[in-house]
Amino acid sequence: MKRLRLITAGIAVLASVAAGATLFIYSGWYDIGADDHHTRPVFAILQTLRDRSIRARSQHIGVPSLDEPQMILKGAGQYAAMCTGCHLAPGMADSEIRPGLYPRPPNLSRVRVNPKDAFWAIKHGIKMSAMPAWGASHDDPTIWSMVAFLQKLPDMTPAQYKEIVSRAPPDEDMDMDMGEENGNHRHDVTKD
Repeated sequence: MKRLRLITAGIAVLASVAAGATLFIYSGWYDIGADDHHTRPVFAILQTLRDRSIRARSQHIGVPSLDEPQMILKGAGQYAAMCTGCHLAPGMADSEIRPGLYPRPPNLSRVRVNPKDAFWAIKHGIKMSAMPAWGASHDDPTIWSMVAFLQKLPDMTPAQYKEIVSRAPPDEDMDMDMGEENGNHRHDVTKD
């Protein structure tokens, strides 16, 4: 009898929590706008969830050698074309899009990222963060080239960054998409 009352009370509590959560979600009370930041506890929970999720999924990824000069060079071009708007480059204080992003993406010219975590995040993206899943349009070797470049980026000066990007090989697929015949080359993004 006592056990039945406990089970009934547990079900009642769960039903109340579910009803409250449903009411909260459907009320529209929580402002989802990127310009209205999460409360500290919600932000901490989401950060922990993101970090633990990436780490759990990346822990068994085998990392190739990231010191190959051509790989790093290719990654420099990829980074310049696809990443600087959000993650900046040496000597870049901000970008047009960055102030409106929440959570604010890390400035990858100032932090060193674990290669496994970087590969996973680049390939799969991060929900509700503006980080796209580049694996939908880029193969693993291209993603590893970006990871290789990220390992070098925090040690670069603005001049070194511009120099390596200027030497990066053109990406034929990107040039075709952007109209190479019109002189549009994806590596012309080194202007400050």
